[in-house]
Amino acid sequence: MRDILAYANNFESWSPGLEYAARLAATFDAALTGIYIQPSPLVMPSYEIPELLTYAIEDARQLEERAYAAGTSFINWANKLGVQKAAWQVAEGDAPHALEHIGNWHDLLVLDRPPGQSLGNGSLPGQVILTSRLPCVIIPARKAARPSLDCIALAWNGSPEAIRSIHAARPILARAERVVVLRGTPRNAISEIGWKPEFELSDYLQRHGIRAEEQPLMVDDQDAGAALLSSAKAVGAGMLVMGAYGRTRFSEWIFGGATRHVLNHADIAVLMRH
Repeated sequence: MRDILAYANNFESWSPGLEYAARLAATFDAALTGIYIQPSPLVMPSYEIPELLTYAIEDARQLEERAYAAGTSFINWANKLGVQKAAWQVAEGDAPHALEHIGNWHDLLVLDRPPGQSLGNGSLPGQVILTSRLPCVIIPARKAARPSLDCIALAWNGSPEAIRSIHAARPILARAERVVVLRGTPRNAISEIGWKPEFELSDYLQRHGIRAEEQPLMVDDQDAGAALLSSAKAVGAGMLVMGAYGRTRFSEWIFGGATRHVLNHADIAVLMRH
């Protein structure tokens, strides 16, 4: 984990998600990039009141200037938290697509969970998780923004999304004091012609020097989200690692119940990957 990206929803103060990202970068001696994305100026027909168009463009220009100027403050703040390599980026346009683009040269994206907002596929975190395929850490609102490596829980059901999330979290798992696998019911794969190599989680973790405990999690799909959070809390986990699952293979742009429940109710950091 060498390059961590953190989304800044404003540039006048630094959110719990940004602080979490900075402390995580300091722990792993990783580079940290903060990014602020401003919406494009309102486009209106040329026959509309020209003064309004002028004001909109001027407001956008001033906002952009202030956003760029915040870079020095962000870098100094990150340095004080132990980040040796910090950078600041500003973009304009659609946030999910901008994050998808810059995510191409980053290993991990850290996002805040907006307070009081229901997170689904239509929310910013939901769109980013589903479209970018970048590992995303969602930080609960108003929570202490300090990474905990004492215990990490892994949600495991054998799905490709679960494999990808665990693979992405491997550097974090290698530093954890304790890793607990919450082994649920394997997901049924769609019938395909041929066969694929089997992935054995315990062998994979052992091969990378990660010792893990296992706990069964035998619940129905509709209760899986609540059961994951309850079990993660019971083992004292500071982070839950899980795949972001769609309802079906034919509608993966819509979150399934477990993913949606965890996104909306987790009070610990959640690393997700679609």
